[in-house]
Amino acid sequence: MSTNQNDELAQERLINLAAEFYDQFASGDIPHMDIPTRTKSNIVFDEESKVWVYGDRKSTRSANSVRGARKLLKAAYAIEFLVNQLEENRSSTLRELYYLSESWDNEEAQFNDQSESNQLIEDLEIVSHVTREDFHMRPEESGAKVMGPLHLREQTRRGDRDIHCQDDVGQGGYQIPNNPDTIEFLDNDAAFVLCVETGGMRDRLVENGFDEKHDALVVHLGGQPARATRRLTKRLHDELDLPVVVFTDGDPWSYRIYGSVAYGSIKSAHLSEYLATPEAKFIGIQPQDIVDYDLPTDPLSDSDVNALESELEDPRFMTDYWEEQIELQLDINKKAEQQSLAARGLDFVTDTYLPDRLGEMGVL
Repeated sequence: MSTNQNDELAQERLINLAAEFYDQFASGDIPHMDIPTRTKSNIVFDEESKVWVYGDRKSTRSANSVRGARKLLKAAYAIEFLVNQLEENRSSTLRELYYLSESWDNEEAQFNDQSESNQLIEDLEIVSHVTREDFHMRPEESGAKVMGPLHLREQTRRGDRDIHCQDDVGQGGYQIPNNPDTIEFLDNDAAFVLCVETGGMRDRLVENGFDEKHDALVVHLGGQPARATRRLTKRLHDELDLPVVVFTDGDPWSYRIYGSVAYGSIKSAHLSEYLATPEAKFIGIQPQDIVDYDLPTDPLSDSDVNALESELEDPRFMTDYWEEQIELQLDINKKAEQQSLAARGLDFVTDTYLPDRLGEMGVL
């Protein structure tokens, strides 16, 4: 679907939401909006699709209370703003929406804080089945970057741009736009996608020419990856048939970064099939690596231990591999960063560690 078609669909569905409120008034019904309950207890792991999705429980935003009426009023004002934004082909950030509400003529429609406006945008995504990117809403943070043998065309406000993610960029790489669906893949010589948690490790791989030597698309996750990063990763896998591997630190929080790329996150469960890549494989620092390579480590904190024990009950990690690795980590009581591989030399990660791991996986 083209960008213009996405804009038209988003506009149509927003207007339909507002029309539903009107029809409820006209028929004498109390205006309301039903939304899946966004709590941990209503998130289920879909065994067939291998992603997190919302369960059957619903909550209702209803005007039968003052609080509920305020929520619907704010939704109506936000819908009007978003429709106008689409008509004018403009965009705004989530932070700007919060401040923009200060100018609305009804004080009851203004947001109390940004978490409230963020949640409303999520509500509108869920009920309209349209993403916030198609509302032209941008996150505040800048996009992550890609380096590798990929030629693409990006639609921008200044026209289409053809970019090669090695030849036409500096050491920083190509910055992923807020909405990766504005990208058209033209050509590529990539063998796989390597998602990297930390900027320091990403820079090491680029400086050592790992992307050129192994035809890798190196994607910087920047910690917990933004939606745009996960969406582009999924598109690279689905449309270009590229294997995806995720390279992180060796701690429970980094395992969850892998989990969000592969299986989705609880916060964005309504978009899991749009963002998650269940076929992604973990290539991060394993507890076994800590033992085998005698890596520099830190002791596990109490919160680390609790997180690891929680992951043993997490459907995403209920495999023989993860159970073995997590049990080993609890036993040795250690964690390690990606950069700890530098204890064996700056080239060890690119010349030995990653090629060996990728070879074991059948990627190289």
